[in-house]
Amino acid sequence: MWAGSVWRASLSRVPCGRRAQSALAQLRGILEGELEGIREAGTWKSERVITSRQGPHIDVDGVSGGILNFCANNYLGLSSHPEVIQAGLQALEEFGAGLSSVRFICGTQSIHKNLEAKIARFHQREDAILYPSCFDANAGLFEALLTPEDAVLSDELNHASIIDGIRLCKAHKYRYGHLDMADLEAKLQEAQKHRLRLVATDGAFSMDGDIAPLQEICRLASRYGALVFVDECHATGFLGPTGRGTDELLGVMDQVTIINSTLGKALGGASGGYTTGPGFLVSLLRQRARPYLFSNSLPPAAVGCASKALDLLMESNTIIQSMAAKTQRFRSKMEAAGFTISGASHPICPVMLGDARLASRMADDMLKKGIFVIGFSYPVVPKGKARIRVQISAVHSEEDIDRCVEAFVEVGRLHGALP
Repeated sequence: MWAGSVWRASLSRVPCGRRAQSALAQLRGILEGELEGIREAGTWKSERVITSRQGPHIDVDGVSGGILNFCANNYLGLSSHPEVIQAGLQALEEFGAGLSSVRFICGTQSIHKNLEAKIARFHQREDAILYPSCFDANAGLFEALLTPEDAVLSDELNHASIIDGIRLCKAHKYRYGHLDMADLEAKLQEAQKHRLRLVATDGAFSMDGDIAPLQEICRLASRYGALVFVDECHATGFLGPTGRGTDELLGVMDQVTIINSTLGKALGGASGGYTTGPGFLVSLLRQRARPYLFSNSLPPAAVGCASKALDLLMESNTIIQSMAAKTQRFRSKMEAAGFTISGASHPICPVMLGDARLASRMADDMLKKGIFVIGFSYPVVPKGKARIRVQISAVHSEEDIDRCVEAFVEVGRLHGALP
């Protein structure tokens, strides 16, 4: 006791400012060590600054000349579509910059309700609820829906937002191997003891460009009395005959219970996410989903842009067909050159390289040749699975695609990735 009293007395004589500086110095030492480890591993992520609108051709700070952009989620090229921009300006003028509040207090406007109704019609569901992002939609769903009596079964390569959302809930958690239906069935058998069972999967996996086998997932879910949830962020707007997503592509729209997706990729590229599904589920989310209850409403300009993007998409599917043809052109030419491209028939085209430093250096050299692509490495993808993820947009021309392939071949040979 005496020694402790002396220590507390001596501590009390140390000025608070000095103790705070000591704690800050300790934190600096810890974090600088972490940062140096990231640099040494070759996984440091630098941010390039774009000084123009998003599109197939962009301007990049510090790089002379126009740059071809092959790493945006601007699948349909609507981020800079004149009608989308005009709709955003009109909403800004009519409804202001923002609501300064959350939805249930004084932050809901007619454009929010209209967009939710339009999303539900688009997906052929009963209702929809908007969030600031799809990350928030995934963070809000599982905790509000599932209890300790329930179970959630998740693909091991699901997006980080699904993983984090599942962590927040108290349901029993099962992880099945990526696209491994035998493992999913085994987990469903094991989970029969729980009240509700929810199978959670990405529709299209953003790092690999592969598509969930929803027909088999829905068949297993029906056999074992489970519900199906699909994250469609990298599918909404361009997969399926009319762009409804992977459930339309694979003919199971009536079997998928819940869909979460984004307004920040194909649907205008601004921001926002949503959940769409049964009306009673959406009503529950309005009462209990924490990201919905405690986040400011989606800005009117973003709502206006997304609403117009949906209008354009529902008017014609020509742009969808154009993107599919260009995706096939890129994939076939790259594979003919000797590269390994992950996934199949998706505009996400990961050029698999394996080594993190190689991916980073090749991406830097691609920029020198006027092609904007990014290397992905751990922890974004598993160790040993480093890649350059190329993304095709409907507004890329065939000449743009051919130029990108030519640059890859030159840079690949320079770095020994090709013979």
